[in-house]
Amino acid sequence: MKNEIEKTQKTSALALMAEKYSVDPDKLLATLKNTVFKGATNEELLSLVVVANEYGLNPLLKELYAFPNKGGGIVPVVSVDGWIRMCNDHPHMDGIQFVESFDEGKLVSVTCTIHRKDRAHPTSVTEYLAECKRATDPWKMETRMLRHKALIQCARVAFGFSGIHDDDEARTISGMRDVTPSAPAAVVSFALPKNSQEILNGATA
Repeated sequence: MKNEIEKTQKTSALALMAEKYSVDPDKLLATLKNTVFKGATNEELLSLVVVANEYGLNPLLKELYAFPNKGGGIVPVVSVDGWIRMCNDHPHMDGIQFVESFDEGKLVSVTCTIHRKDRAHPTSVTEYLAECKRATDPWKMETRMLRHKALIQCARVAFGFSGIHDDDEARTISGMRDVTPSAPAAVVSFALPKNSQEILNGATA
């Protein structure tokens, strides 16, 4: 009985997303399975749709994807584009600032500060390169990547985003299988303050 209720809830979530984009639910399901979530089961895909609806993310813009968890189920992963969308869409968002710290010309840390309209004091989080850098191609752009990490952690604290992870966090969980296409997500640029250094166009049948 419990499984039937959960299945109904998830199916309704797909219908909700389909209505948002004015697409037939079956066509949306087929499109997601053949593109963004290629290789995922229906249950995994529908669980992702629930998360996408909760945070207003568009999977077809690569704002949300996932890895299956070795213990069962899936781990929702939000790209930096998705984190930026969640921050900018929040009704209390009132600006982001980044400040980078260097030692003898080498990047040490990045501090992200998020201002909320409903709070007297901003939220600041500092991420350190030594703790975050990975031996992957994206981290060759270490300043940009560390800004992303600082933004994500600060957004969690400032807005209470939970139940989602960034790509690096997801990949540290052993035994997870990437179910996303091999093509990388598009990079979204956003302006930094001067004092810093620094969908569905129509689903296919």
